Amino acid sequence: QVHLEESGGGLVQAGASLSLSCAVSGRAEPDDIMGWFRQAPGKEREFVAAIRWRGGTPYYADSVKGRFTISTDNSRSTVDLQMRSLRPEDTAIYYCAVDKPWELTVPHAHIREYDYWGQGTQVTVSS
Repeated sequence: QVHLEESGGGLVQAGASLSLSCAVSGRAEPDDIMGWFRQAPGKEREFVAAIRWRGGTPYYADSVKGRFTISTDNSRSTVDLQMRSLRPEDTAIYYCAVDKPWELTVPHAHIREYDYWGQGTQVTVSS
């Protein structure tokens, strides 16, 4: 069982930076996949970024590549998402999630394979 709690959301202007953090409690294993997703009003939840709990090469959605950075801090038990050059279209509720795979896998965007989810944190980017 893993419990996730996001923090760091807020209201910012376009072009600004914002950092989100996801506190991870419970049993997270080194090869668990940690993901960030987002859901804008009236839209489906979409993938943002993913990385293994132990770190390594991350995977990003094309829409955030070069602007967002995902990282893990095992000493603080967090998964962090640094966002810069924010755009109004980044406005959404951001969710942290964990995939505890049966076999070794790479960070991925397959939303239905993520087993645990946080409650989300709102990010609003004004133009």
